[in-house]
Amino acid sequence: MKLILVNQRHGNTRTVILNGWMRGLLSVCLLGAPVALGYLGYQLAISGTASLLTEDVARNWQQQLSLQETELVRLRNESKRELEALSLRLAMMQARLARLDAMGERITRMSDFDNGEFDFSQPVVAIGGPTRGDSELSESGFISALDRLEIQVEDRLGQLQVLEDLLDDRKIQSDVFIAGRPIEKGWIASRFGQRPDPFTGRMSFHAGLDFTTGRAGAEINTVASGVVTWSGPRSGYGLMVEVNHGSGYTTRYAHAEKLLVDVGDIVDKGQNIALVGSTGRSTGPHVHFEVYKNGRVVDPAAYINRTIR
Repeated sequence: MKLILVNQRHGNTRTVILNGWMRGLLSVCLLGAPVALGYLGYQLAISGTASLLTEDVARNWQQQLSLQETELVRLRNESKRELEALSLRLAMMQARLARLDAMGERITRMSDFDNGEFDFSQPVVAIGGPTRGDSELSESGFISALDRLEIQVEDRLGQLQVLEDLLDDRKIQSDVFIAGRPIEKGWIASRFGQRPDPFTGRMSFHAGLDFTTGRAGAEINTVASGVVTWSGPRSGYGLMVEVNHGSGYTTRYAHAEKLLVDVGDIVDKGQNIALVGSTGRSTGPHVHFEVYKNGRVVDPAAYINRTIR
C-alpha cells in the first residue's frame, strides 16, 4: 500500500510504502478515533449535567432555608406579641386584686371584726419595668407570676367567703333582733305596767305600749323578721298581727284598721304588716305593741332603742 504526501508550500511529493503491520496500525487508528471521540463527548455531557443538577439542588435548599428562617422570625414576633398581651392582662388582674384587698380591709374595719382575723394587707405580686433594647419577656417569669397570683386569689376568695358568711350571720341576727318602734312617727300614749283603765278608771295591768299617730291609716311595721302566727280579730285586741321571731320571742300589733299579711307569711324587719286603726277595746287610732319572751310578756320599752352587739 502506497501513500503519496504532497507539500503544498514547495509542490514536492513524497511516496510512502506501507507494509502489513503499518497498514494494520493505520486501520486501528482510523476506526478507534471516532469511538474515542464519542466516548469523550459522552463523559463531558454527563459531567456537565451532574454539575447543573447539583447547583439546582443547592439553590432550592437555600430558598427553603430562607423561607423557614422568615417563618421562624414571624412566629417569634407573634409569640412575643401574645406574651406581651398576656402580661398586660396579668397586670390588670393584679390591679383588680389590689382594689379587692382595699375593699376587704374597709369592710373588715366597718364590721368591727377583731384585728388579725382577716388579712388583706399582703402585697400583690407585681411585674413591670422599662424594656431595654431587644430584651425579651421571660416565659418562665410570667408563669411564675401567674402561679403566685393564683395563690393570692385563692387566699382572698377564702377570706372573703368567710367574711361574707359572718356578715350574713350578723345580718340574720340583726333581722331577728327585736329593736325599734312599730311606727315611724308618733308618740307613746300609754306605757307598760299598772295604769288607770281608760274605760273603767280602775287600776289595771297594761301589757304593752300604746303608740299613737293622731290619725288612722299610718303604717304598722315589724320590729324584726319572722313568721306570722296570727292575723285577724282577737278579743280585746281588735284586728291583730302576731309574729314569731324565733329564740322564744313574739310580738303583737293590735287595734289595726287593716291587716296586710296572712298566717304563715314570712315578714322582714321593717315590713308594713297593717294600718293603724281603732278596732277592739280602743278609745282612738293607735297601735298596741306587745313583746313576749319565752311565753311571758315583757316591757317593750327595753327593746325600742337597743342595738345589736
